[in-house]
Amino acid sequence: MKERIGVIGAGIMGGAIIKSLKKSGCSNKIIATDIRPKRIEELKKLGVSTTKDNLEAAANSDIIFISVKPSDIENVMKTIKKEVDGKLVISVAATVPLKFLQKFIPEAKIIRIMPNVAALVQASYTGYCCGENVTSEDKERVIKLLNLFGRCEEVKEKYMDAITALSGSGPGYLSIIIEGLMYAGLKVGLPRNIALNSAAQTVLGTGKLVLDLQMHPAKIKDMVTTPGGTTIEAIYELEGSQIRQALMNAVVEATKKSQQIREKLKV
Repeated sequence: MKERIGVIGAGIMGGAIIKSLKKSGCSNKIIATDIRPKRIEELKKLGVSTTKDNLEAAANSDIIFISVKPSDIENVMKTIKKEVDGKLVISVAATVPLKFLQKFIPEAKIIRIMPNVAALVQASYTGYCCGENVTSEDKERVIKLLNLFGRCEEVKEKYMDAITALSGSGPGYLSIIIEGLMYAGLKVGLPRNIALNSAAQTVLGTGKLVLDLQMHPAKIKDMVTTPGGTTIEAIYELEGSQIRQALMNAVVEATKKSQQIREKLKV
């Protein structure tokens, strides 16, 4: 019998997890919680069981994803405590450390993850770290699920704030870059749909060169840069724009914010 999957909190990230599981052909029974009637109807259309009761969802699941705001995590943990002993609980709550979760559900096997919204198209990067009582067999079960979202990688928990800032928030940064490239295309006369599609596909393709062929970004840059050509003119302009510094500063500030939010939890 396949394990039952619960998703507590079917908002943006919880919804992405559910849709990713369904798109990837996952045939496990899924039960999700949400308090919004419209979202409940959307989930039902996906073939997902629904409830407004978090405890009910936990009781009827073998693996439970918790996808709620950091400010709501304590109340959820207290609510489901008696139904998660020995079960895998996967927290998607940004900034919330394992130690804080274990305080409320000490008998659960807790894994903390940070995916991003690209899970909707099975292209997320998901960093994860495990509680002390998570076995190698438990980890294998979780990896199979996380790989359905895209790529996953185990990291030390001390890196999770940075993962949140870099890849968790990353689609926001890259959307600005894609939008900027689209407007650049418009400026030089491309139709809007061609400008947007070529910009987005170019970002996607460059990422695949890095990941699939293990190419360093500097090598890719050199491959397309010829003496006196168009690319070197463009790179010259970019290097004078402080774009690297802007991206680095964005990730640094997002990391600091993640740390500040966690400090308010009073672990």
